[in-house]
Amino acid sequence: MAIVYKKAAECAYDAVSMGEVMLRLDPGEGRIHTARRFAVWEGGGEYNVCRGLRRCFGLRAGVITSLADNPIGRLVEDFILQGGVDASRIVWIPYDGIGKTVRNGLNFTERGFGVRGAVGCSDRGHTAASKMTPDSVDWDELFGRAGVRHFHTGGIFAALGDKTPDTVIAALKAAKRYGTVTSYDLNYRPSLWKGIGGRDRAREVNRELAKYVDVMIGNEEDFTACLGLEIEGVDANLTTLPIEGFKSMIERAVKTYPNFQAVATTLRTVRSATVNDWGAICWHEGKFHEARMRERLEILDRVGGGDSFASGFIYGLMTFGDAAKAVEYGAAHGALAMTTPGDTTMATLAEVQKLVGGGGARVDR
Repeated sequence: MAIVYKKAAECAYDAVSMGEVMLRLDPGEGRIHTARRFAVWEGGGEYNVCRGLRRCFGLRAGVITSLADNPIGRLVEDFILQGGVDASRIVWIPYDGIGKTVRNGLNFTERGFGVRGAVGCSDRGHTAASKMTPDSVDWDELFGRAGVRHFHTGGIFAALGDKTPDTVIAALKAAKRYGTVTSYDLNYRPSLWKGIGGRDRAREVNRELAKYVDVMIGNEEDFTACLGLEIEGVDANLTTLPIEGFKSMIERAVKTYPNFQAVATTLRTVRSATVNDWGAICWHEGKFHEARMRERLEILDRVGGGDSFASGFIYGLMTFGDAAKAVEYGAAHGALAMTTPGDTTMATLAEVQKLVGGGGARVDR
């Protein structure tokens, strides 16, 4: 089934994401436990997608999230505004003064190098976003009166609170009522599910949410942990990428969830924290499309690479209606995003187009 988007003129937004936006603290080339200063910016799995669609691809994007109304929350808002993302739909929660009832999430992230992998240490308990409920947003106003062409959310937000899975379902159902295309990134994070039932709970939640998704995105761990779809032929040393195993996994996903109109997954072999093989594959209308594999891709900061893949893939679907182009744009954007620090993209559309067209790293001047 071809993916059909509403006309841009009928909608206030090309894309809206729903998820938590945290304050990221980055020790640069150092480590969290020995740092004396941090660079600070915003980030969040679902939010990174809409920010990429706005900042790199120039689309009209907004975010649905919730923040505690204090200076940290206002700093996060300022970062969102600097990225050009509409922040008018943030749900602000009064702050109690010490963060006992509500607070804003912090994400300490070190980049990794060589044999030392990247490390993330989140401090996000009792956050405003984790307390969102289906009644937090007027879905009929958003998808009906305002209008949204593409809605994106994911498994990180779904894992945050008791009511966040219900909030995701309410949003996806409302989007479907008004003809909005929906996407979901499984984005399995063991640390988020560990205290609430682990993989069993992750599968219970995500198997239900998957019933309402048009475009499903994830890597092999995501599909295994969240949907129970094992991939065959994985090399224990991660030296090969079993493409046929990925295709089989996707075929089983589509058979299990016939509502999927497209499925996309990144392909990554981790040679070291700073050298990965990087590619992607997608399924659409019964056919598979593979992006060009970039072997031994040098990485500065891998956090956000998958989110930038998602934004490039969504841009390709929305702009060209061509899954083969979409997966190439996604893989190129993800590769570029991992060459700069931070969760969010610093790439330009011209750079993505150059990489898609086979361009290299020669100096542009």
